Parts: sequence; C-alpha cells; structure tokens
Amino acid sequence: MREVLGDRRTVLVLLAPALAIYTLVMLVPMLWSLGYTLFDGSVISGFQFAGLDNFSRLFSDPKVADALWFTVKYAVVITVGQVLFGYVLSLLYVFVLKRASALIRTLVFFPVVMPTVAVALLFQKLFEVAPQTGPVNALFNAFGLESVNWLGDPANAFVVLAIMDIWRSMGFYAVLLYAGLIDIPEDVLEAARLDGASGWRLVRNIVIPLSFPVLVSSLIFSINGTLKVFDSIYALTGGGPGTATTPLTLAMYRTSFASGDYGYGATIALALTVLSLLVTLLIFKTSRRDLTQG
Repeated sequence: MREVLGDRRTVLVLLAPALAIYTLVMLVPMLWSLGYTLFDGSVISGFQFAGLDNFSRLFSDPKVADALWFTVKYAVVITVGQVLFGYVLSLLYVFVLKRASALIRTLVFFPVVMPTVAVALLFQKLFEVAPQTGPVNALFNAFGLESVNWLGDPANAFVVLAIMDIWRSMGFYAVLLYAGLIDIPEDVLEAARLDGASGWRLVRNIVIPLSFPVLVSSLIFSINGTLKVFDSIYALTGGGPGTATTPLTLAMYRTSFASGDYGYGATIALALTVLSLLVTLLIFKTSRRDLTQG
C-alpha cells in the first residue's frame, strides 16, 4: 500500500477522475458565476460589461440588506435550535434511554427524510387560519383565544419557519452528536462519577469538553446549511408575506431567473459565499481559542 501511495503517477491516476468531475461540477460553475458579476443582462437579452457596477448596487440595495438581515437572523436561530435540541436528544439517547433508544432515534430522524414540500404542506395545514381552521388555531379557540394569522404576519411566519426547520432537522443532529458521545470512554465517565460528578455537573465538566469537536462540526454544518436555505422557505411562505421571509438565496433566485438579471444575481450569490466563508472561519477561530484555553 505504501509503495502504491508513494508513487505520484499512481496517485494522480487514482485522483484524476474525481478531480475532473469536481472541477466540471463545482469549480467551473463557480468561476463562471464569478465572471457574471462583471456583466449585466441574461442569455436572452445578451450581456453588457458593467465592471463593478453590480457591487456598488449591492451595497446600496435595501432589498438585499433586508434579505441579509433575515438570512443572518434565521441562521442564528435555527442553528442554535437544531444543535441545542439535537444535543439534548443525544444526551437522552446515551444516558437515559441507552440501548432502548433505537426506536426513538428512528422516529425523531424520520422528518429528515421526508420531502421538504410535504413538510411545508403539513405545517401550512397545522397553522391554517382560512378557509379552514388548523389544529393550532383550533386549540387556541378551545381555550377562548382568537385565531392567529400565522403565515400572514412577518413575526408569526418566522416562528412557524423556525419550528418547522428545527423539528425536521434536530433528528439529524441528534444522530450526529450521538455518534460523538458514544466515543467518550466509559472509564472516564465512571471515574468522574466516582469523584462525585453527576447530572449537569457530569455533562458540563466532562461530556461537553470531550464532545466539543463534534459540536463544532455540527455548528459549521448547520450554519452553512441555514445561511443557504431555500427550499423550506420557498415551499412554506414563498418569501412572504411580501418579502419579510426572503433570504439571500431566494433574492438571488428571483433576481437571476424571474428578473433575468444574471450579473446582479451572481453578485448576490458571491456575497452569500463570502458570508458563509467568514462565519465558518469565525467558528474555527473561536473553537481553537476555546480548546487552547481549555
């Protein structure tokens, strides 16, 4: 094996197909999109060189500013919810349910594999106000409260989005974090118990520090997914009411394909890419500092 991996030609032959596919599928479209940022127009109307006009437009566009604020707010809330609930579930699997957790893990993981449109339709029906009263508003009415227009109000629509995306994703992060928790040596936990650590003290002083790397991985995975959210918002609210729940991805989609402005749409996409990169680097830097201090 060492002789094979030590031969540069062999390594190149083994990696060449994967690198070629990655280049064609990922790198070429990225560079192509980057080139679009310097032009105005579309494939139908034609392209005109615009220089840096798209970038100056980006920094002065209030719609992009609103979409950026919503994207950041959504990413922070959903990431915290996904990882927090996932971690609580993983602790429940390991320390409470133990071997009996297989069925619960399967049931909680089930929403992850459900189609996004099906989940969105389910939540539309759950929070429906008209023409029929959904179960949530029916429950409100049973306690003498008025029905709430959940998807017609910006604040309420955000709440429904948060509940839906946390519910459908926390099972994935529970399994991911569970895999990290079961790698903690049992003798370390037993020694901590003998020293008097139990309950929250055991989790805070032993479990969290030892599972910190998988926690950081979960945070990076979640924040990058939530910053680039598209399907769940498009299926549930369509970016509404108005543009209240429009993230950068949906703004990019509408700009590029609905308005036919490929250059400005590519500029929005570039801004989202830079944002994702900066957030990832920030998490890495913070986590390394915490590990060094620890």
